[in-house]
Amino acid sequence: MLTEVAGEIVLPKLMAGMIDEGILGGRGMGFIIRQAVIMLVCIIIQVSGGIGGHYFSVKAAVNFSSDVRKAVFNKVQEFSFKNIDKFSTGSLVTRLTNDITQIMNITRMALIMAVRSPGMLIGGIIMAFSMNAHLASVMLIMIPLLGITIFSLMKTALPRFDSMQRKLDNLNSRTEENITNVRVIKSFVRDKFEITRFNRSSAELRDATYSAMKIVVCAIPVMTLAMNITTLIVLWLGGNIVIAGDMQVGALSAIVQYTTQILSSLMMVSMMIINSTRALASIRRISEVLETEIDLTDENAEDKDKVVTEGRIEFRNVSFKYYDNHEDYVLSDISFTAESGQTLGIIGVTGSGKSSLVQLIPRLYDVSEGEVLVDGVNVKNYSLYNLREGVGMVLQKNVLFSGSIEENLRWGDENASDEEIREASRAAQADSFVTGFTDGYAMELGQGGINVSGGQKQRLCIARALLKKPKILILDDSTSAVDTATEAQIRCAFSTTLKNTTKIIIAQRISSVIGADKIIVLNDGRIVGEGTHDELIKTNSEYQDIYYSQLDREKEVSLYASSYRTSRERPGCIRCKKGQADGYEKGGISSAFIYRRG
Repeated sequence: MLTEVAGEIVLPKLMAGMIDEGILGGRGMGFIIRQAVIMLVCIIIQVSGGIGGHYFSVKAAVNFSSDVRKAVFNKVQEFSFKNIDKFSTGSLVTRLTNDITQIMNITRMALIMAVRSPGMLIGGIIMAFSMNAHLASVMLIMIPLLGITIFSLMKTALPRFDSMQRKLDNLNSRTEENITNVRVIKSFVRDKFEITRFNRSSAELRDATYSAMKIVVCAIPVMTLAMNITTLIVLWLGGNIVIAGDMQVGALSAIVQYTTQILSSLMMVSMMIINSTRALASIRRISEVLETEIDLTDENAEDKDKVVTEGRIEFRNVSFKYYDNHEDYVLSDISFTAESGQTLGIIGVTGSGKSSLVQLIPRLYDVSEGEVLVDGVNVKNYSLYNLREGVGMVLQKNVLFSGSIEENLRWGDENASDEEIREASRAAQADSFVTGFTDGYAMELGQGGINVSGGQKQRLCIARALLKKPKILILDDSTSAVDTATEAQIRCAFSTTLKNTTKIIIAQRISSVIGADKIIVLNDGRIVGEGTHDELIKTNSEYQDIYYSQLDREKEVSLYASSYRTSRERPGCIRCKKGQADGYEKGGISSAFIYRRG
């Protein structure tokens, strides 16, 4: 870039010498040719430097943006659930794509302009003053005026670009949510509603973009006007000086070129500053991710080399809330013990804190008060890797990734043999339907496992967790889409394949936990019952309510299903009184469900 700048500065001087000495001075064609050859050599060097400068600036900008993207992605991988809650998925996608692209563009531009524009500005001013200080002083008047204009435009543009990026976040979030849940949208015939919402978000982004780009649109004419006015003033004043005989035509021509260079460099700087306004908004958003303080780390772990060997779990007076500024706790004063190899059932009404409780074991969240111990050691004293390696977890929301079934199962153990994969699948009652597919374990799954049923997805996720051979296995309502017979077979397999593994089963159905060594009943974030099924059915009113409500509903469903099968009055419906139908709705069973079971 320095060679390009040097060429830009030297060429007008050589041209002035060719005009004043070669043409007007009468030094002849030989002098003119020599000047032309020198100018040609300068141009070749200048072009070579320019090509090299642009090549390396692009290479540096692309590699820099790639490094930033890796850093942001790696940072997101370190996030705890609490950190992730601060950013929407669409916002993180925008930051990893659009924002980093903006940073790449401004980096490339800056690497070129940072040398070229200041070099041309300073070199042009020096050369212009050396030729005629009176004319050069005109430019010193215009430079501050342009600086004030640029600052005003930049101050106005920054909040507008911030707004534009937020609107882009919103549009990406809307798009991601819509595409992910397209089956729900179609099943509820909400296509037009979603199109309206998308159009509204798109229109908001369009308006925000118009508002921001108006600044850029205004900047170019202002800069061009200033450059043309300055050139006219220089020509008018310089022409009078030439007529008076105090300066030659070639020198005036050179000063005009230096004026153009100076103002062009100012224009380039102006455009870079205005574009950097948008990049500054992106830089700030990237910095928010990179500077996010990770609230779950193992930096203070006292025994980072320790691994989970037994799977014994103990909660000591644990209380938990998702946000420090919240008054209410999700869990309050939780204390219990699960011995190695035991099966612990956790049951309770929706919102009682069951999922929150088990997420404290692998430190997906940290306790607010009290402590959680695994093998007698506070989970905070394990390294996150060693702790989570010892825990297998099947979350409420079953997630599979695009790729083959085998690739998804190997998340549990990437070095597992084919027989180990089959064995884990058989234990999870998944092998029978997988082998029924044309491609078997090589069958490609769509994003999120959209081409398998809910029950199949749950069984594959269980198989993936079993393949990990964890010392602690957590099943968070992970058999809700599986029929009771298949669920019983899965539990039976657990008793053999996971004999020494501590198993925690969260369920809505009593039948899922009835055979557990210990059952914990949660209500409103507190333990209201603890014991075996036989103990709780005798002593705990909350457990009794859950048990008998489920038992009664099963009997009623069976009764009405039987009635439907023998009825010939109105095929396709169940005759019942309005009050009975309302009772089913309140009890959690709809007449549509009775119809399906019937």
